[in-house]
Amino acid sequence: MAKSITVVIPVYNEEIDLPKNIPVLHKFLSKNMSNYNWEIVIADNASVDNTKKVGQDLARTKGVRYFRLDKKGRGRALKLTWNKSKADFLAYMDVDLSSDISYFPTLIERLENGADIAIGSRLAKGAKVIDRPWIREVMSRGYSLMFRTLFFTKFKDAQCGFKAITKQTANKLLPVIRDTGWFFDSELLIIGQKAGYKIAEVPIKWKDDPNSTVKVAKTAWKDIEGLMRLLKTRPWKQLKK
Repeated sequence: MAKSITVVIPVYNEEIDLPKNIPVLHKFLSKNMSNYNWEIVIADNASVDNTKKVGQDLARTKGVRYFRLDKKGRGRALKLTWNKSKADFLAYMDVDLSSDISYFPTLIERLENGADIAIGSRLAKGAKVIDRPWIREVMSRGYSLMFRTLFFTKFKDAQCGFKAITKQTANKLLPVIRDTGWFFDSELLIIGQKAGYKIAEVPIKWKDDPNSTVKVAKTAWKDIEGLMRLLKTRPWKQLKK
């Protein structure tokens, strides 16, 4: 029996990118992941533009579902959709497809070969990053150095929007993750590695989206607050691999 994959696309006010990129992803999965039962879930984080109608229209396509949340938060969207999914493998990627989707089969391959979590990385050796503003590059590398120093983790890129996890691992980790926003990724990986779960980091090709709505300074501060919380509470202590 074929294994299954749920690919979540968290969105907020993405009426432009959704109709451009969901068909691209759908075509790619149809061609390259045909040996799996896969689905694309558009997780709408309480958008206030035309995202709802666009998402519902796209959901008429076989293999695409639309799910709307009443509150914002990438972490909230992932936690809800991953919990609801019964798929063997759970994944997510950004709607702008900044991460080259040709690497997606490699993430799933890593899970098939024993990893509990597989992540795309812009900082691992062999990664290729295009058109990224220097300030974002500096902040990304500084944040990486910070969490690796604080928690002695091996992975380098916590925040790249290109990840996959086994359902079994998600069932263990999601209940102890508190963040509902951008820090969700870091919390998932830090707790996972400290609890003994195997993380495979895959160097990818990544192209910066100049229209990204992520507020770097605000997000960075929230990340630091999150790291301090994890240092204090050490939630991985309650988990056993």
